[in-house]
Amino acid sequence: MSEPTDSDPRAIPLVTADIRPDTAPAVPIGHGQRLVFWIGSIGLLSAAAIDGVAVLGRHIGFTVLGSIELVQVAVVLIASSAMIGATIVGAHAAVHIVTERLSPGGARTARRFADALSALTFILFAVGSAWVAADLWSGHERTELLLLPLRWFRLIWIAATVIIAVLFARAAFARTPA
Repeated sequence: MSEPTDSDPRAIPLVTADIRPDTAPAVPIGHGQRLVFWIGSIGLLSAAAIDGVAVLGRHIGFTVLGSIELVQVAVVLIASSAMIGATIVGAHAAVHIVTERLSPGGARTARRFADALSALTFILFAVGSAWVAADLWSGHERTELLLLPLRWFRLIWIAATVIIAVLFARAAFARTPA
């Protein structure tokens, strides 16, 4: 039995994925995007530098106490800014298996619904995180080695989820109705 070729009807079709952002035209970079970019960059460079020094130290005989705690703090900045940045430019992952089969009006309605649902999801993240922060606020929760206060990083995360929810809500209501 011979192997199927590209011209053979038995060949398995190649499926490609569209991974471009939902916003087709390039959006000019604003001050908010620049700020988010720089905050994320500082977090990423800090995490890489701290971890690099810690690894180098292990190899040459000294330890950097609390390096994991510092990297975790940097990750709050990285994750928060990355998610806000992705929301600003509309670059969140999206599966178009259903929407590509809808009429243009139906696809717009589905995108509006998805944006509204995403806004609700991030509002729930913010409410849950605020609840946890309120419960632990008077406990003065700190990291184990460096005793870094966690409440401020919780507030950064809560602010990020609120910003993301607002951006999704704005996108949901800004789309032209079907």
